[in-house]
Amino acid sequence: MKAAVVSSFDTAPRYEDFDLPVPVGEDEIVVDVVAAGLHPRVRSQANGSHYTSTDELPLVPGIDGVGRDAGGRLRYFVLPDTTVGSMAERTVIDARRSIVLPDGTDPVAVAAAMNPAMSSWLALRRRTSFAAGSNVLILGATGSAGQLAVQVARHLGAARIVAAGRNAERLAGLPALGATDTVHIDGDAGRLGAVAADVDVVIDYLWGEPAAQALTALVTGRADRGRPLTWIQIGSVAGPTAAIPSAALRASRTQIVGSGQGSVGTREILTELPALAQAISEHTFTIDAQPVALADVEQAWADAAGSRRRIVITPTA
Repeated sequence: MKAAVVSSFDTAPRYEDFDLPVPVGEDEIVVDVVAAGLHPRVRSQANGSHYTSTDELPLVPGIDGVGRDAGGRLRYFVLPDTTVGSMAERTVIDARRSIVLPDGTDPVAVAAAMNPAMSSWLALRRRTSFAAGSNVLILGATGSAGQLAVQVARHLGAARIVAAGRNAERLAGLPALGATDTVHIDGDAGRLGAVAADVDVVIDYLWGEPAAQALTALVTGRADRGRPLTWIQIGSVAGPTAAIPSAALRASRTQIVGSGQGSVGTREILTELPALAQAISEHTFTIDAQPVALADVEQAWADAAGSRRRIVITPTA
């Protein structure tokens, strides 16, 4: 079969032949891949920098996707850590780690949105006791996952959604997606503390210096420092470490938790998939996807870092 093949961590995948493994477990099945998202998590898998990397090569990247099973049904699937990912004409999945999609589902939209939307969906549903009417700050709201986080928070009933980011143009578009306030984080920490002082949950895609500044600003601006604040750490776009002042933690009722592979169990993830897939199928979220043929994967890789759209590899195109 044809696949995107990573032979070296310092070069983009290439469109090459790759052997399809034979299913071994009774729950493993072969699916024809219809669409697979080129997520940041996939890029880190392909360059060996993700914390789950085993440095095993060659590998086919791709951690999830939409495939068609032998019965003709579309399935959204999540792969385990494997060297045979979803960016191929076919792949082997564990049927227990998949869900059958509703009739009429757009596979490109599902492949584009499930992974980035899942980050905030799981954070709010599984890493805190989030309730409708809560206030949320999204740090890094101008990225693909951040823009979906605004919509997920709105869908789950957040009362106020403060969207903070660096891209002024994208910030301007977030009120249409559900943000009640926007803050440009560069040089505006004081305003962030004032606008977001009453938030209950922070969804953080940035970490690094912006997180340290934002946490200090929130605690300083908080009228009631005994009000619980849950800081959910998801991504580290701005840096892998953050110099959090110890006084900020002692002076407030703040807890910092992570949300990602390991902190959220497979069973928990699978439990949440149907509702999220249903929301995407019902066009609840605005999704900007760009389908690209598998044969053009090298160019897709080159375009991914600067693209405003979520690239989706389509082997059947």
